[in-house]
Amino acid sequence: MRAMIVDKYGKVPMHLAEMPTPEIGENEVLAEIHAASINPIDFKIRDGKVKLLVKYRMPLILGNDFSGVVVKVGAKVTRFKVGDEIYARPRKSKIGTFAEYIAIHEDDIALKPKNLSFEEAASIPLVGLTSYQALTDILELQKGQKILIQAGAGGVGTFAIQLAKLMGATVATTASEAGANLVKSMGADEIINYKTENFEEKLKNYDAVFDTIGGKVLEKSFEVIKSGGKIVSVSGLPNARFGKEYGSGFFKTLLFSAASHKITALGKKHNAEYTFLFMKPSGEQLRIIANYIETGKIKPKIDRVLPFEDAQKAMEYAESGRAKGKIILKIR
Repeated sequence: MRAMIVDKYGKVPMHLAEMPTPEIGENEVLAEIHAASINPIDFKIRDGKVKLLVKYRMPLILGNDFSGVVVKVGAKVTRFKVGDEIYARPRKSKIGTFAEYIAIHEDDIALKPKNLSFEEAASIPLVGLTSYQALTDILELQKGQKILIQAGAGGVGTFAIQLAKLMGATVATTASEAGANLVKSMGADEIINYKTENFEEKLKNYDAVFDTIGGKVLEKSFEVIKSGGKIVSVSGLPNARFGKEYGSGFFKTLLFSAASHKITALGKKHNAEYTFLFMKPSGEQLRIIANYIETGKIKPKIDRVLPFEDAQKAMEYAESGRAKGKIILKIR
């Protein structure tokens, strides 16, 4: 099969190569990939920034979500059949959606929303699951609460704003002037122009913050949270809680605890609960998200669709930070 691969860790370009079509286990399906999306986790994996969590073998096929068609099922697969149109985010040890085929556990997949094209469906799994787990599982967002969603015009942001509004929250978000109309159309109630305004000066007493940027932005987010509020980040530092759940041994847990000392201190200072989210695949949650989409409650936002052969150009555009919504690779 054709696949986009990297041969080593670092800021190296992907290139097209012939790779073996994966074999499937008894609980897996073989999916023919029709479309895949670019996500920031792809750069982090390529650069070796998640090696403490997963050590990948080279050459490595990148890609973390997709839509496609089931072409083969394992002996113990019960929920899917050949011909089913699906969408999914594979588990971290089984990535590789920048390819013509992937083997994936049936627990990680769901039927594609009926009202979406393959390209539209491919834009959903990673950002949808990330937003759902952040807002529902961690922040436990309630009707009437106020939430700040950082970088609202990005792939995660455009989905998270819609989900937060669906949950009955008041939503503030950061965006450039160019992204203001987009986040407003997604439902944002207050828009902070991050180029000319300081969100930590304009927003106070928020119940929750969903951080997708990390660094100083995450640190300043503690200033807008009310006592007892919650912050979740997908770009910040892992904390001790994360290390205990995902780490493999005492020293890894100790490393995460030391690296996140400043964030832990900020949490104590502001009496805020901080959690680092490393999203987990879930076919069950994708089925919930599919229902939201099929009933018109949430709509995908795509910046552009590029052919498979232009995967490296797509990656470079995604890294530029200029995208408004998701960048999709059309594989079939």
